[in-house]
Amino acid sequence: MNTPAPGIDGLAEEILRDVGGAENIESLTHCATRLRFQLHDGGKVDQAALDALDGVMGTVPQSGDRFQIVIGGAVANVHAKIINLPSMSRSGAARPQSDAEVKAAVRAKSRGRFAWLDNFFEYLSDSFRPLLGVLLGASLIIAIASVLDALGVVDFRAEDKSATWVFVDAMWRSVLYFLPIMVAYNAAKKLQIDPWVGATVMAAVMTPNFTGMLNPDSGIPGVTCSTNSTLGTQQCVADVFGLPLQLNDYGGQVFVPLLMVALLALVYKGLQRVFPENIQLVFVPFFSMLIMIPVTAFLVGPLGVWAGNGIGEGLAWLNDNAPLVFAIFIPLLYPFLVPLGLHWPLNALMLQNINTIGYDFIQGPMGAWNFACFGATAGVLLLSIRHREPLMRQTATGALAAGLFGGISEPSLYGIHLRFKRIYPRMLVGCLVGGVIVGVLGGVDTEVFAFTSVLTIPVFSPVGVYLIAITAAFVTAMVLVYLSDYRTREERAQANAERDAAEAAARGGATDTDTHRETAAADDRELVTVGAAYAEATADATGPATAAPCGAPTGTPSGAPTAAANSTALGAPVAGRVTGLDKVEDPVFSSRALGEGVGIEPADGRVVAPVDGELITVADTGHAFGIRTPHGVEVLIHIGIDTVQMQGEGFDVHVVPGQQVSSGDLLAEVDLDAIRAANHPTVTLMTVLNTADLAAVEPHIGQDVTAGALVVTVRR
Repeated sequence: MNTPAPGIDGLAEEILRDVGGAENIESLTHCATRLRFQLHDGGKVDQAALDALDGVMGTVPQSGDRFQIVIGGAVANVHAKIINLPSMSRSGAARPQSDAEVKAAVRAKSRGRFAWLDNFFEYLSDSFRPLLGVLLGASLIIAIASVLDALGVVDFRAEDKSATWVFVDAMWRSVLYFLPIMVAYNAAKKLQIDPWVGATVMAAVMTPNFTGMLNPDSGIPGVTCSTNSTLGTQQCVADVFGLPLQLNDYGGQVFVPLLMVALLALVYKGLQRVFPENIQLVFVPFFSMLIMIPVTAFLVGPLGVWAGNGIGEGLAWLNDNAPLVFAIFIPLLYPFLVPLGLHWPLNALMLQNINTIGYDFIQGPMGAWNFACFGATAGVLLLSIRHREPLMRQTATGALAAGLFGGISEPSLYGIHLRFKRIYPRMLVGCLVGGVIVGVLGGVDTEVFAFTSVLTIPVFSPVGVYLIAITAAFVTAMVLVYLSDYRTREERAQANAERDAAEAAARGGATDTDTHRETAAADDRELVTVGAAYAEATADATGPATAAPCGAPTGTPSGAPTAAANSTALGAPVAGRVTGLDKVEDPVFSSRALGEGVGIEPADGRVVAPVDGELITVADTGHAFGIRTPHGVEVLIHIGIDTVQMQGEGFDVHVVPGQQVSSGDLLAEVDLDAIRAANHPTVTLMTVLNTADLAAVEPHIGQDVTAGALVVTVRR
């Protein structure tokens, strides 16, 4: 018996050795609980040694030199340890793809004419999502300071603050000021180039050496400065290599790193094709920096700032000539400016308005956008409480607190709204409602520069108009998001299924079998978790319980099964020969890890509902369905073995998650020849996931049946 080295590191080394070494691995991915190997030679695997390892829950050899190892919840860590082992680097094999990368590649193949829009939102989202934690931290520091400011403890915006409050400012300004460098790192990582090169290029125009030239009294030769008459900001130009270089403070600029990294990716990947691999480590970063730092300083940076300044000047003209349009336009524009960082130059315009005319006209209608944003977050929070989603509940709670008390929208945007595209249209309705109210009621002004939070409501005038507008914007967005959900129906069904499995696993099982079933049921999406422990006690139920009620559709066989009061009859989902699970080639099914049931070698490709109930899950690939009956029996229908790898090819699905079905309703039509051509077994499996919670599950095997004929009796 193998004795692995202690810890995950030792387990990773043992697994690598027992699958035949790094040189035997063609690719390696993982799902929720399994490592998935594509090997050069499956015969080199020492399955007995792998099964004996402490930390391995089971192994699943497959056709085509594929091999799966069931790890459980630690699978991601084990996967990471394996791909970072020195022997993996020395083997010269291609870097194994992560599960997310594999799924992203599949999504890319299925996109339609709006793929560019999907790519754009993914680029934005992935550039900011890793920063959620520090954004929330900085926002909450601002919120605390704003509360103390409102209570009169400290003047948060005074220029002569004590060293203590200057230090507190540094705690949150560190995130917002250096946000461009962080965004550049994430954006470069998203585009699969060296993220440190992206960060370095952005940092070059944020060093004290560069920003020092913005001071007209610095004495640096070749630097001249002037003042923008509209924005009231200072503009400096330096003579660099005989060329005029516009100097800008890029702190807080987000559009600049996003645009810069998009260009850097083209340069970086082009250089990789030019230089041999053995010298790329030095020369690709060197030439990337040599090219992109000047391009950023001379072109990309000023372009981003010019765009922001141009927007500011245009808004000033619009407010003077069409104030009603302006009041509506501002809250509808901000949701698109903020993700790109183009809203920052408007702060200068707000300050200039206060300094020159004594008040600002932008912050009032902008409040409608902010509170619509916070309202959408509140809708997500209510849904996360309703659907018991702890991670989203924490995210939404922090983002809402940062918004309402700190006036900061970035945590809501980057942590939630840009990730779920259903939110934006609903949020925009809230923006529109708030903007219309501000415009119709004569506008809202303020004499100070303020974060638009609940703590700063009194600084706006007329305060009643402002309060009505932001309340309407908040409530509208919140109600729309809550009523229509921020997830699609398919995403909601999948999220609920994952939640049910996680909760069941957290509660723990009464037996090892139950625990094993929950672990396996959570594996990837192809095992279609329907949930656990929903069986109801119906021992005192009266009247017959039938699987095919009166009024069944004409497709229901006349011999549809019936059951006694305390039992449920499951019909055959397909016509064919019924066998026991012992003869199924997949050990996860044959071991009853997913419950008792039957396998049917299908005679045709029509797949029907075996029982009345609700479709809890419909796999995106169409190969699996989960049904829960009114009595809590959880039924899994799984078409073929490993057919998830076909990515839906040959599967024509006729139902959606959440749909109520009756026994005999058509679920899908399947091309069995396509499954065979892909070298997958066609056997269709039907199991009862919550077998351990029921009195008995009795399969009826060894018979040829038509679709809908009795094949399993469940006794509750």
